[in-house]
Amino acid sequence: MAIPRLLSTYSLFLIGILSISLLIHLQVQTFLNIPQWSDLLLLSYLLNFILALAIFFSLYALRIRLKNQIGFLYMGGSMLKFLIFFLVFYPGYRIDGIITKSEFAAFFIPYLLCLILETVYTAKMLNTLK
Repeated sequence: MAIPRLLSTYSLFLIGILSISLLIHLQVQTFLNIPQWSDLLLLSYLLNFILALAIFFSLYALRIRLKNQIGFLYMGGSMLKFLIFFLVFYPGYRIDGIITKSEFAAFFIPYLLCLILETVYTAKMLNTLK
C-alpha cells in the first residue's frame, strides 16, 4: 500500500527542516562556545520528530471518522508534547535551579518547527475534506 502524498510530503519536509535546523543549531552552539550535543539536544530533536510524525499520522488516520473533533485531537497532541517535556526534559534542565537560554532553545526550536509544520499540514488536510 502506498503512503498518501500528504503524509509523504509532510514526512520529508519534517525530516528536512529538522535536519537543517539541527545543523544550524550545532553551528550556533559552536559559535557561542556551548558544548555541542549539550542540553539533551539530540533527544529533543528526535522526540519532537517522533511525536510530530505520530500526531499527524494519527490525525490523518482519524480525519474522516472524527472530522469535527480534529481540532481537539490536535490540541491533545500538543498537550502530549508538553507532558513529554515535563517528564523527560524539565527535571534535567532544572537540576541546577535554572533553565538556561541554551536549554530553552534546545527544546523550543524543534518544538516550534514541528508545531508550525503540523499546523500547516493539518490545515491542508482539513481543506481537502468536504
